[in-house]
Amino acid sequence: MDGMTSMRWLSRLAAAALSAAGVASAADVHVMISAGFYGVYSELAPAFERASGHHLVTTRGPSMGDSPEAIPARLARGESADVVILDGAAADELGKRGVVRGDSKVELALSQVGMVVRAGAAKPDIGSVDAFRATLLAAKSIAYSDSGSGTYLSGTLFPKLGVAGEIAGKSRKVRGPPSGEPVAAVVARGEAEIGFQQVSELIHVPGVTFVGAIPAELQPGFSFAGALTSTAREPEAAGALLRFLASSEAAPVISKAGLTPPGR
Repeated sequence: MDGMTSMRWLSRLAAAALSAAGVASAADVHVMISAGFYGVYSELAPAFERASGHHLVTTRGPSMGDSPEAIPARLARGESADVVILDGAAADELGKRGVVRGDSKVELALSQVGMVVRAGAAKPDIGSVDAFRATLLAAKSIAYSDSGSGTYLSGTLFPKLGVAGEIAGKSRKVRGPPSGEPVAAVVARGEAEIGFQQVSELIHVPGVTFVGAIPAELQPGFSFAGALTSTAREPEAAGALLRFLASSEAAPVISKAGLTPPGR
């Protein structure tokens, strides 16, 4: 399917998905979104805009972490958004603080943490917990993100495996988009031997080889979710966007991005 045919197909699906729910008059919908779901969103957004008449105004930032570009930090500074799309646990935390409407949360995809090496390099064994631990210890340099997956790795998993102290000196936290880059880009340049991030943020970056997801028993159970902010100016249009992104029509695009649609 070429690009134009794909766009027409997605637009028809979006129109079908939105017609039953009804769509309000055209509005500017302000969206804050993290990197892990951005590939899906960027492919589906034009179809949604064509079918609904709404215009999406998009701001990118990490789901969490100490970056000033992180979505929680942006909202705390008073930046406006109608809807946020980010790590599910981060959405829950924003709900507890009253920043988003907890009852508006919509699960969009399930996600795993994966690993890459530079293209052409040997693929280390990460098929078991012991093999994964050995790979961490043997690696000359390690990169991970400054958002959800990196927070989990550095704050929970590495200490749990008993390797945090041994790998601290060779580990690097990578600031993500919009001002930064994917972890895989750092690995592609040879600045880190192995890199970790959510699979959807790794598999489409050139210059790397995807090794695989880390062992199932070490996965944190990440998800991506959307929620309306408590100050949303266009709640109906923002809700329509979330319904479309969570619809069965969006599932093939979600799967292609390396994510799993909810319930699959």
